[in-house]
Amino acid sequence: MKKNLLKLITTTALILAGSTVFAKDYKIGLSNGWVGSEWRTQMIDEATAAAAKWDDKGVNITVSVQSANVDVPGQIAHIRNFIAQGVDAIIINPNSPTAFDPIFKLAKAKGILVISTDAEVSSKDALYVGIDQKGWAMKSAKWLAEAMGGKGKVVAINGFAGHPANEMRVSGYQEVFNAYKDIEIIAEVNANWDQAQGQQAMQNLLATYPDINGVWVQDGMADGSWRAITDSGRKDILATGEIRRDFFDSWGKNGYKTGASVNPPGVMASALNVAVHMLEGKELKAPATDGVYGNAVYLPIPFVDESNYSEVYAKLKDKPGYYSYSVSLSIDEAGALFK
Repeated sequence: MKKNLLKLITTTALILAGSTVFAKDYKIGLSNGWVGSEWRTQMIDEATAAAAKWDDKGVNITVSVQSANVDVPGQIAHIRNFIAQGVDAIIINPNSPTAFDPIFKLAKAKGILVISTDAEVSSKDALYVGIDQKGWAMKSAKWLAEAMGGKGKVVAINGFAGHPANEMRVSGYQEVFNAYKDIEIIAEVNANWDQAQGQQAMQNLLATYPDINGVWVQDGMADGSWRAITDSGRKDILATGEIRRDFFDSWGKNGYKTGASVNPPGVMASALNVAVHMLEGKELKAPATDGVYGNAVYLPIPFVDESNYSEVYAKLKDKPGYYSYSVSLSIDEAGALFK
């Protein structure tokens, strides 16, 4: 009898020793409703990598990804799928700031934590973890206004019309430029965060407005816009930039005078790390009251210009051309937000 009991204990110990035993096991759904840029792919990759790092903390994160070009109803379907799967948390890069209120309410009623990233949402049943998109635009617009000496004619090349992050960025640069009585916004166009479209848009603007002094362009399109400016032979135009490896190559080669706010793809990874701490029952030190909807936790917005170009380029030079400079809250840095 004693021998059999000892054998059972020994066998059980060997099984446990040969397996990974997690203190917690969480399912998290990631919803990305637009895949039209490498930035979005990098965002998802960094978030899934962040989930894997929780293994060392004794927490197993199972990630389910819904990433496709869908309209708002299609992305609502993502959320319904996650609810049906019984996830513990949903992290979404939303296609609308307001359309998800009912489905987020349903998710909360099911005990599911919802966090938005990259674009803020109006729902009081969700938290936003990401940068201030309006502040992002204001940083680079302020750089451009100062570099122009506070006067001149500006054109803007924007992202996807109607996307909440895009609209907040538009309001940001408009507020900055309108504060300068001698700066005039003469044209605003959309190029859908696409390099080729950005280049074509800039070519059209140069042909239509020969008196352009400055260009405010969003990330994903700056390299194309600068190519058009360079090809035109215009050396008197100032423009903002972006933080992709390919643009940094052109920046260094051509000696651009430019500046760029950074919207890191790591925002979803930051949101995921915040989510896991919340699932662990932790409470934020300060309530999430930032943002236009009073439900945001804002992350720092890095800025790159000639003063720190070399430092940032050193972190990009071995990456693929499409790679965007990125930072995110580590597990411990996210944990520092909690009591």
